[in-house]
Amino acid sequence: MALLLLIHIALFSTLCFAADPSVFLDFKVSYITLSPLGVPQRVIAVNGAFPGPVVNVTTNYNVNINVHNQLDENLLMTWPGIQMRRNSWQDGVLGTNCPIHPKKNFTYRFQVKDQIGSFFYFPSLNFQRASGGFGPIIINNRNIIAIPFAYPDADIVLLVGDWYTKNHTALRTTLESGEELGMPDGVLINGKGPYRYNSTLVPDGIEYETINVDPGKTYRFRVHNVGTSTSLNVRIEGHNLLLVETEGFYTTQQNFTSFDIHVGQSYSFLVTMDQNATKDYYIVASARFVNETVWERVTGVAILHYSNSKGPASGPLPVAPSDIYNQWSAMNQPRAIRQNTTASGARPNPQGSFHYGSINVTDTYVIQSLPPVRIDGKFRATLNGISFVNPDTPIRLADLHKVKGAYKLDFPNKPHDRTPHMDRSVINATYKGFIEIILQNNDTKMQSFHMDGYAFFVVGMDFGVWNENSRNNYNKWDAISRSTTEVYPGGWTAVLVSLDNVGVWNLRVENLDRWYLGQETYMRIINPEENGKTEMVPPDNVIYCGALQSLQKESQSSSAMALHCCNFKLFLTLVITILALYFHF
Repeated sequence: MALLLLIHIALFSTLCFAADPSVFLDFKVSYITLSPLGVPQRVIAVNGAFPGPVVNVTTNYNVNINVHNQLDENLLMTWPGIQMRRNSWQDGVLGTNCPIHPKKNFTYRFQVKDQIGSFFYFPSLNFQRASGGFGPIIINNRNIIAIPFAYPDADIVLLVGDWYTKNHTALRTTLESGEELGMPDGVLINGKGPYRYNSTLVPDGIEYETINVDPGKTYRFRVHNVGTSTSLNVRIEGHNLLLVETEGFYTTQQNFTSFDIHVGQSYSFLVTMDQNATKDYYIVASARFVNETVWERVTGVAILHYSNSKGPASGPLPVAPSDIYNQWSAMNQPRAIRQNTTASGARPNPQGSFHYGSINVTDTYVIQSLPPVRIDGKFRATLNGISFVNPDTPIRLADLHKVKGAYKLDFPNKPHDRTPHMDRSVINATYKGFIEIILQNNDTKMQSFHMDGYAFFVVGMDFGVWNENSRNNYNKWDAISRSTTEVYPGGWTAVLVSLDNVGVWNLRVENLDRWYLGQETYMRIINPEENGKTEMVPPDNVIYCGALQSLQKESQSSSAMALHCCNFKLFLTLVITILALYFHF
């Protein structure tokens, strides 16, 4: 009997992630034809849906997603904001993963360890996000940990983003030719075009999104900017937005009549419905930090439909903020976002228990972005004068197999007055270091910077050129933690990061046009005393490419064990139980 139990335990521990629940999903990524702005075009769907399905899990769940590439080009799916603790093998960008070839599949296996909040996934290669392939991720709190507000009556997801009627292949051809993308053709809300609020700007027959609500109820709106490059202002006619969370961290609660959401960012708001409403209302997402008169068509409109509504939404749209020519004023909004230091996040301890403001900085990087230029005849964009070229062999695979020359550990810690060039320069970061990164935007447009594998503290933000005296104005107590931050044109944003997650992690401009043209790098964080506890080994279904192509098995597919693990565990449990009962009697 004891032997049977030992066998049972051993099989459980080796076949799957142990202890925490697991979810198993299939993502079939393919093209479908839709007309979200009235023009038929090829979009990227997940399981036939645009946008893709929600990944709804709870803290510490083990997530298994088998991604089938039914496109005509390589594919990787990435999960920004999901920290992939010790497991950069699952990050889904070219510095960490070889691509999934057409007609092949790959199962991502990761744990949402000690995380809660609102995120989204998307395809990371070849400008594909501009054609879709994105969908929401919700990580719920465990029941034993209270959230810092009353439970809402329901969740509502809004995926907002600028949209072009050209597909991603045409858009990247435009960039490669040396041209900017220009003004988008519109804004989609949950994959749908605008309600016909204006018969001149919006053609007849456009399918629009309707959000159904009941009077008096409170809803949690999880809002994500999944677009290509445009910052959006989001507002709901006649309703306040109570900010409560950003990318996995609870904020102090503040009311806003409208809110700026930049590319790649995610926020949660509580919105309480009017007890006495008698009509429908507009939900608006419109272009921000541009000439809004010229960009008027870059506006998404959905309908908030009350169950007791007696009439449609009508009249002009609620107006956007009027501070377009006073960005100092606009910057007050992100500066006002504060972490709720007394609330518990994924763990019982308060969010403010990590006293980041009292930790000594071990290294400082000033990273400057500039407008695109010609480098060796190609239209490219740079960080610190380097336009990143993705390695043929992913960085950690190159390390483990001792591939020489795959990349360079020489990314500069400040801008240099030298000719821009293309290279594979990576940040040589120190495990358990505490670094300061200054994101200096000398480009002409608003930018979002994102860091995989981590959340950082946004401690400072201003216009002009950062200098050491700028530290005097840092927020060293309740700065918000997040993984994507805005950097205003002609300004800077300062973040602090505790380097406790071993692996290789992408640092990039989230605006697709600049990312595609080379504004990215990686942080390589290695524990010199690695004993298997701070970094996982490569998964058994790892894909090989580049210098390691010969190691790739002929059939690129996931381990069936991962997909059928839970069913096998149930079967094994039944067999062991029957045998135990047999021997007992």
